[in-house]
Amino acid sequence: MLGLGAAGVAAAPVLQRGLESFLGAAAGKDPTGLTGLLPNGGGFRYYSVAASVPHKGAADYRLTVDGLVDRPATYTLDALRALPQTRLVRDVQCVTGWRVPGTPFAGVRLSRLLDAAGVRPGAGAVRFTCFDGTYTESLTLAQARRDDVLVALSMRDKPVSHAHGGPVRLYVAPMYFYKSAKWLSGITVTSKVRRGFWEERGYDTDAWVGRSNGRDDHPTS
Repeated sequence: MLGLGAAGVAAAPVLQRGLESFLGAAAGKDPTGLTGLLPNGGGFRYYSVAASVPHKGAADYRLTVDGLVDRPATYTLDALRALPQTRLVRDVQCVTGWRVPGTPFAGVRLSRLLDAAGVRPGAGAVRFTCFDGTYTESLTLAQARRDDVLVALSMRDKPVSHAHGGPVRLYVAPMYFYKSAKWLSGITVTSKVRRGFWEERGYDTDAWVGRSNGRDDHPTS
C-alpha cells in the first residue's frame, strides 16, 4: 500500500500536466466554449472567445508597441526574454468565482515597455490586442504603469503554455483575470480607455478584485 501511495504521488505531476495539455488542446478546437467549464487539478479553466487560436513561438511571435508614443517598437520573444524580469506570486481570481492561490508569474513590467516607447502628452490609456484576432482589453495609463502589471513570459515558473495564453500574455495582478489578456500581440497607447471584449458584454472596465462586478472576493495577494 505504501508503495502504491508513493507511486501515485510521483505520478501526479505527470498526470496533471497530461490533463492540462489535453484540456488545453480540446479548448483550442472547441467553438462552443464548453470545455472551459471543465476543472482540472491546477485550478484553472480554459477560456477562449475564438473558434481557434494559432500557435506562435520564438520564430514567428511579435509584440508591437505603438499609438501615442515617440518610438514605436516590435519585440521578438527573445528580445522580451533579454529584458529584466520581474516575478510576482499572487492569487488568481476569476470573475466567475474560481480562485487559484499563490500562482507565480514572471515577465517584463509593462511600464518598462511604455517608458522605452516614450509615451506622448495626451495619452491616457493602453489598449491590448491578441493574436486570436478577437480579444481586446484596456487599462488606464496609471493602471498600466503599476509595478504589478506584467507582460508575462512565464507562469508557475515555466514558459506560458499556449493553452494559458502563451507565449506572451498580459498579467494584471490586482484585477479579475479577464483583464489579463491571453495571446498578447499588440500594446497601443491611446487617449482614453476603450472597453474590451468582456466590458462590451457587461463586465466592469475597472475590474479590481473584490471592488467590482458586484463581487466581494478578498483582494488577490
